[in-house]
Amino acid sequence: MTAPSALASLLFRKPGLLTFALLAPPIFWLVVVYLGSLFALMLQSFYALDDFSGLILHEFTLATYAHLFDEANIQIILRTLIMAAVVTVASAIIAFPIAYYAARFARGKMKALFYLAVMMPLWSSYLVKIYAWKLILAKEGIVSWVANLLHGQWLIDALLSIPSIGGSSLSFSYIGTFLVFVYIWLPYMILPIQTSLERVPYSLIEASTDLGATPAQTFRNIIFPLAFPGVVAGSIFTFSLTLGDYIVPQIVGNSRLMIGQAVYTFQGTSGDIPLAAAFTVVAMFIMGTYLTVAKRLGAFDAL
Repeated sequence: MTAPSALASLLFRKPGLLTFALLAPPIFWLVVVYLGSLFALMLQSFYALDDFSGLILHEFTLATYAHLFDEANIQIILRTLIMAAVVTVASAIIAFPIAYYAARFARGKMKALFYLAVMMPLWSSYLVKIYAWKLILAKEGIVSWVANLLHGQWLIDALLSIPSIGGSSLSFSYIGTFLVFVYIWLPYMILPIQTSLERVPYSLIEASTDLGATPAQTFRNIIFPLAFPGVVAGSIFTFSLTLGDYIVPQIVGNSRLMIGQAVYTFQGTSGDIPLAAAFTVVAMFIMGTYLTVAKRLGAFDAL
């Protein structure tokens, strides 16, 4: 018997060995590259930067984590959490009626057109979309041009005058950052909700109508509770992607940092790798907590 035949016969008699041979390379890659890099990252967060020499002190300390409680760093964390939460809620509000129409009314070519319209923005370059929005939201951009044409520039000026979210222009404010985040992540919210809505039995909606429930009552008591796992599933994408993004706030935003920008700045310009690692651990902790809550709400069943 030749060697290939003997090997094939051995794998046929012991299917567990075949499973191990197929899974061993990706598991090895996952353990060494992914989990190994996470371990190295967490290890770096327990080091500290010497303020005098600018060198990393490879000694176990919690001083770097203590720096996270500085007012400036607390503001970075809170600012990012608020932005991620607001983007998630706004995306859900916009996505739900779109997904409901696609799940209940779109058929045939309209269904294909829906998927094309939702997926097409994902096919274009991420950076191109952001820079396009920067031009759209600029002081001389199309938004300001339309506002002047409709005599509504006063509304934009009023929004930009708000201290916490305003700025010199929409492209240099948290309002602009919010708009770009919602635009970019919206498809990730629409598709899970649409999938979840398609799983709602139409017989339940008909039964609710036959029992005298109004459309609002049917939506509140039947449709939304059954589709809510899809909303939570979509929120995993919008929340996590906003939480870690540093490109959008860098291009469309002001000088106040978010977590992604802080990590990029501290590990690059400042050279404070321990503090950058500590900020990364904070983001991992937040997402770990969020995923735990999302799992309890049934979000993974809607993915």
